[in-house]
Amino acid sequence: MSSRAPEPPERAGAREWIALAVLSVPAVLVMMNMSVLYLALPTLSRDLDPSASQLLWITDIYGFMVAGALITMGTLGDRLGHRRVLLTGAVAFTAASVFAAYSTSAGMLIAARAVQGVAAAALAPSSLSVIRNMFRDPGQRSLAITIWMMSFMGGGALGPLVGGTLLHFFWWGAVFLVAVPTMALLLATGPFLMPEFRSGDSGRLDLISVTMSLLTPLAIVYGIKSLAVDGFGVSSLGFIAVGLVIGAAFVRRQRRLASPLLDLGLFRIPSFAVSAGGMVVVGVLLFGTSLLTSQYLQLVLDLSPLEAGLWQLPSAVSGTVVALWVSGLAARFHPAVLMSAGAAFAVLGPVMLTQVDRSPGVLVAGSVLLFAGLTPFMALGTGLVVGAAPPERAGAASAISETGRELGGALGIAILGSVATAVYGGYMTDHMPKGIPSDLAGSAHETLAGALEAAQRLPGTQGATLTETARDAFTHSIHVHGFILIPLLVALALLTLTLRRRHQPEEAVRTDQAAAPAPVTG
Repeated sequence: MSSRAPEPPERAGAREWIALAVLSVPAVLVMMNMSVLYLALPTLSRDLDPSASQLLWITDIYGFMVAGALITMGTLGDRLGHRRVLLTGAVAFTAASVFAAYSTSAGMLIAARAVQGVAAAALAPSSLSVIRNMFRDPGQRSLAITIWMMSFMGGGALGPLVGGTLLHFFWWGAVFLVAVPTMALLLATGPFLMPEFRSGDSGRLDLISVTMSLLTPLAIVYGIKSLAVDGFGVSSLGFIAVGLVIGAAFVRRQRRLASPLLDLGLFRIPSFAVSAGGMVVVGVLLFGTSLLTSQYLQLVLDLSPLEAGLWQLPSAVSGTVVALWVSGLAARFHPAVLMSAGAAFAVLGPVMLTQVDRSPGVLVAGSVLLFAGLTPFMALGTGLVVGAAPPERAGAASAISETGRELGGALGIAILGSVATAVYGGYMTDHMPKGIPSDLAGSAHETLAGALEAAQRLPGTQGATLTETARDAFTHSIHVHGFILIPLLVALALLTLTLRRRHQPEEAVRTDQAAAPAPVTG
């Protein structure tokens, strides 16, 4: 008997590549939605007057809602159809963006950002899953995912420029309205360009698991925020403990369910486990650094939003250039080698951050080195995660990849932002100028924006002294931030390098060998 060689997978045509261009819109928007907010923080802080805790919630509630809902949305896409979930998320994201733009209080903006986060959770995994199923040829799929990842970096590059321009001519709410025309393009073309895909053996969605996946990160982060603002206490430690307990119960429940929300079997694949875990670390480093950089440029160096956006542009551009370079090297070197080497190179970034002074050059150079060094992980890690999963679990796999990055981003803002707040407050406690009224001293102790506002209400010399002290305190927090990042990057480089030694064929460890789902028209 003679055996026929398997036919090569069908190659994508013009329709698929046009669809990829349209799918890049949500990727650009999700990243831009984070970077433009960083620039808008000083302006909206003056209008909405948020407390230190509310300011942190404004920045990171979006990321945590994304992280909490991603697994649910990825699983829903596998069961209901990725195109349907993608377009539904686009409608919800547009509505929430308008709501955010016209917020009249910090609480209203936090609520709008939370809805944005849930809607954004439907965009990224569904986009990546549609790409996974449209591009069956491994070479084309790798290129398509790289282009899609570059869209995230492009959003980071455009965010400061677009946000700075809008803030220069309009009010802070304008940065959220960018979503309206871009989402309209996706809604108009998506139904015609993208076929529908869903798994053929969908099970019942476990609502208890959905609730647990959302409560776990929120409880832990709320506890971390309380620690930064109020110090160690029973309440803050209790929230962290509750989050950890719910997370452990969630994992145990997934092992017992016939149709789990999170397929833990995927984590038996080394490339999947290390890449997904590394995404969390990468998100922590990049988002935490971006938040502090934006505030430093505007509040310490007193640059306009547009000027601050232009100074942040080199970081995002360097990431885009490195992504193109790494995609070419991936054919000659093991992905783990490139990812590990990049993380090791990125150590130069926080080393420079520890030397930041009152000029933008050192700060921007450190950010460029950090972003460039972590780009190989973002560009290649996503491909490892998605390629390791069978096609019918593409939604769940891509959701885990996005969950790692978004959860890491939210943790970076919450943890590193909270650490920076604590360092700033400690410095202000030790160096607060004499004679500052208690109410103004309290505002100055909480945030740099509060200190600058308080300084304007003080007589000339006293106000100038408070301003300089507060800016020195924030600069000190940047130095501490750099020292924290160095060991994290070294650990990431060493962990990623283990992938080369432990590499094994992915097919041997997959737990589900069902056939790939057929396209569902409609």
